[in-house]
Amino acid sequence: MKINLAIWDRVLRFFFGVLFTAWAIAGGPWWTYAGVYLILTSAWGLCPLYSLFRIRTAKFEERPLIPPE
Repeated sequence: MKINLAIWDRVLRFFFGVLFTAWAIAGGPWWTYAGVYLILTSAWGLCPLYSLFRIRTAKFEERPLIPPE
């Protein structure tokens, strides 16, 4: 799997994803449910929108966050 998100990008996505999802659950506007998308892409390491526009924040070609044993 090709990873196109750098570690700093994944951390920011996770932080804002949790923030937006909590706001949505607390009764925020409908667009705050985009936090679920941010959480999933941060966990996956691949953003389909970045792939569509050929954007990469990762400097490496293919490397998982947790090295295999």
